[in-house]
Amino acid sequence: MERLVEALEEEGYAEGENLFGAPYDFRYAPAAPGLPSGVFSDFTSRLRRLVERASERNGGKPVILVTHSLGGLFAMVFLDRTPLPWRRRYIKHFVMLCLGVGGSPLNMWPLAASSIPSSSSLVGSVLTYGNRSFASMFSLLPSPAVYGDTPLVITRAKNYSADDMPEFLSAAGFSDDEVALYRARALPVTLDLRAPLVPLTSINGVGVPTVDKLVFWDGNISAKPQVVNGDGDGQINLDTVLALESRVYHQ
Repeated sequence: MERLVEALEEEGYAEGENLFGAPYDFRYAPAAPGLPSGVFSDFTSRLRRLVERASERNGGKPVILVTHSLGGLFAMVFLDRTPLPWRRRYIKHFVMLCLGVGGSPLNMWPLAASSIPSSSSLVGSVLTYGNRSFASMFSLLPSPAVYGDTPLVITRAKNYSADDMPEFLSAAGFSDDEVALYRARALPVTLDLRAPLVPLTSINGVGVPTVDKLVFWDGNISAKPQVVNGDGDGQINLDTVLALESRVYHQ
């Protein structure tokens, strides 16, 4: 985002006047409607006030909301949970850079294998170091709404798709309580991916080998997997982008 901010400043945008930042704590994630999520609720309240203030400072014009990585999921949930008249009044355009919506097979690797992929991205680092206390960990897993029953982790005895994520988490050593948290808090959010009903542009890279499937042929998912790559930006594969376009953006 630093280069984007610098480019915008070169075009005349000024911080605090018509260029604003909305940082979030990546350890936390939105919970299913009706369940408490204090940190995320506080973030969305501050974001709503920021949007309104930015609009007021610029003659009542609606704003362009630009997100990066996991921020895309946060913003999509934020928009979905704000009244439609508010969105139409204050949001001119929603731009997602490097999708954080829909998850990625890459994010299953650190949960399964002791030999983990190197990554310079924040999302990759979160999962690489395997801090299971981060609620966002579950939000980064492939969404059944995007991947469905497509095999993502392959073994001789059983394949795991996004639909099988609770079984995969159990096989990866998560406790019953942790799997229950995934089912109750994260899964309903990833299943409820809906078009934000505002003008939307999604920008994602292609041409970089990106994890598409993980193969643990002997069934030992703590071992280093054979990686089947597809096209993408190194984090999010192209299939995810296309699936989101057909299943979410065109609603």
